Amino acid sequence: MNMERIEINPKKMGGKPVIKGTRIPVYFILELLGNGWSFEDILENYPQLTKEDILAAIKYASMILKEEQYVEVFS
Repeated sequence: MNMERIEINPKKMGGKPVIKGTRIPVYFILELLGNGWSFEDILENYPQLTKEDILAAIKYASMILKEEQYVEVFS
C-alpha cells in the first residue's frame, strides 16, 4: 500500500496513524464515515483534508484488518 498520506509518529497522537501534515487520526475519519458523514461533509468541516486523504484512511484500515490474526479461545 502507498503510505504517502498516512503518518505514524510516536510524537503525534500517541503514535496512532494520522493523515500526514495533520493531527487527524485515521480512526476519526472512519468514525465520521460510520456515523453517516459523506466525503463532502468531511471535506467541508475539515478543509485541510482531501478526498485522497479519506480514501487513504479507508485503504489503511482495510490493510490492517486484512492482516489481522484471530485466535480461537477455548472456554
